[in-house]
Amino acid sequence: MAPPAGTTGTQLSRGRWAFAFALVTSLFFTWGFAYGLLDVLNSHFQTVFGISKLQSTMLQLAYFGAYLVYAPIAGVFMRRYGYKKGIHMGLGLYSLGAIFFWPSAKFEKYGGFVGCTFVIGCGLASLEVAANSYIAVLGSPKYAAARLNFSQGFQGVASFAGPLIAGRWFFTGKNATSLDTVQWVYLAVAGLGVVLNILFYFCDLPEITEAALEEEIHVAGITKEQEPFLKQYRCIFGWVAQTCYVGAQVGVASFTVNFLVDQGIGISQSRASTLFSLCQITFTVGRFVGVAILNFIDPALLLSLYGMCCIAFSIAVSQANAWGGVACLFCLFFFESICYPCIFTIGTKNLGVHTKRGSGLIVMGVGGGAWYPPAQGGLADSVNTKTSYLVPMTGYVIMTIYAFGIVLDQAVKGGFRVRNIDELAVERIAIAEAFPPTALPDSIARGNYPKSAPSSESDKKVDEEYVEDAKV
Repeated sequence: MAPPAGTTGTQLSRGRWAFAFALVTSLFFTWGFAYGLLDVLNSHFQTVFGISKLQSTMLQLAYFGAYLVYAPIAGVFMRRYGYKKGIHMGLGLYSLGAIFFWPSAKFEKYGGFVGCTFVIGCGLASLEVAANSYIAVLGSPKYAAARLNFSQGFQGVASFAGPLIAGRWFFTGKNATSLDTVQWVYLAVAGLGVVLNILFYFCDLPEITEAALEEEIHVAGITKEQEPFLKQYRCIFGWVAQTCYVGAQVGVASFTVNFLVDQGIGISQSRASTLFSLCQITFTVGRFVGVAILNFIDPALLLSLYGMCCIAFSIAVSQANAWGGVACLFCLFFFESICYPCIFTIGTKNLGVHTKRGSGLIVMGVGGGAWYPPAQGGLADSVNTKTSYLVPMTGYVIMTIYAFGIVLDQAVKGGFRVRNIDELAVERIAIAEAFPPTALPDSIARGNYPKSAPSSESDKKVDEEYVEDAKV
């Protein structure tokens, strides 16, 4: 049975909203830490196992390939059982994969690490479908991109904590050629997953259902979600854009340590890991800066501008030498910051009954991280690491085309938009001006309900209240 009709984020009290927001935001730290460690392990395993750059990307293939396989399953699961059970499933798989890093490190089996990384990826795919979708619908669509950027900013905090730990323990002394500390780090990661699972079990997390979301957008006269899912083109093309963007982002991060070491300016692996952590800090700062900007600037327009900057700086990284290349790399990390949350919120906006399925599809786009790094690794092995940064540039191009397409679509339908607006409020005001209150129940508020159904006095009162709210 599907979960009962619940509420929307705008109907929660301030206290319940803040509690739900903080609780789900804690999940972003969880997978940010795992992701930060992954990029450093990619370089560390090249030393320990004596494998090539291309072979080391098997970790990325397993991690992000899990998203490609499991994100749609997670979306269907949560549509049937709700967000909270989806979070339990994700944290369970996350802890299970992390605990098996211990025997993989003990017996020094690279294949074991790849398998465990796949299980962790399945768990994180579930968490991303739940958390990204939940934060996006936890309030007005106008600020969805800003909310998700803020929450994902804590993912960035954890992402640079991972490389800092690696720089201190993985690449110093005897640990530079052993896996001893990897065992303890992932044992702690597994413990964190178990603790979070217990906390979520005892916490009252409000269920925001698709039925409630559908009713909210129908009141504003938006009925596009009544069309089949395959005709939700903003979401479908959003998946394509997300696939290409995440592939580009993962490629950039996966070879950052190699790029810094190969610049020929005396950067050791340990120092490169520290610089990579600073790159992640730059990325995180960009996220929080983006929160402020997205309160005023339209997300699609801002994504277009940031996409062009990503294209320019990825080309610059592939051509610049010494510290100039390093500076361009830092700029690239900054302009990547808002891209994932903006694509997600743009692609899943006003999907109504398709919200969770659409969220699963957009998160499946994270699977792009499975095939971009091998392509970049092959070019890095055959030419050099610097030139390989032309591979992620292609992903930014496709993402930017998607963003420009959304900007043009908005311009055709309602004029060129610079400021961020509340579309639902605008539609309600238009309805208030076009229809008298007594006409609302049949023409708008009931959506696809039978037009001949009589309206009760209570229905009319509710409809009049909607009109008054819209005018305000």
